[in-house]
Amino acid sequence: MTLIRTVGPEAEPVTLAEVKAHLRLSHASEDELLAGLIRAGREEIERATGIAMIAQNWRLILDRLPRSGSAILTRHPLREVLSVTAYGSEGEAALVDPDSYETDLLSRPGRIHFLAPPAPLRAMNGIEIDFAAGYGEAGTDVPDGLKRALLMLVAHWYEFRASYGPDDQPVSYPAGYDRMIAGYRERRL
Repeated sequence: MTLIRTVGPEAEPVTLAEVKAHLRLSHASEDELLAGLIRAGREEIERATGIAMIAQNWRLILDRLPRSGSAILTRHPLREVLSVTAYGSEGEAALVDPDSYETDLLSRPGRIHFLAPPAPLRAMNGIEIDFAAGYGEAGTDVPDGLKRALLMLVAHWYEFRASYGPDDQPVSYPAGYDRMIAGYRERRL
């Protein structure tokens, strides 16, 4: 199983102005640094929680379907399945008819269940599922708890940026950060 982001978010959950207000900065000399910290912080929260904060597209590549006939789509919230492509034993690509599968957008993780499995697949990377995930197109769609965690993380990294080199980052996480994102982490048994 391979998961690849095919289209990244077009915005960030918090703006540069929000971060500067949080940090009480009025100058523009470190805007580029702050923009990079916002992006890195979003990526860290998305990695830690399995959430896509802003709308983005992903591709899940499987060798074959699980015996249950359902594939798990691990980015939440799942917005829609864009397409399913099956590769035959000779490598020929064929789009799978949307009427042959059902999508569960409500569960976490989201899933797709095949009513009729695609024809024989090639041995490796036989099926590709393209899907959209994320709370929405803008930062206003993202839950406030995640935005607060992002502001906290950016502020912490900004404060300790000179203490360690770029290869040592991220050095640490602020107190309370884990608690703020805990409710958004995927639970495992």
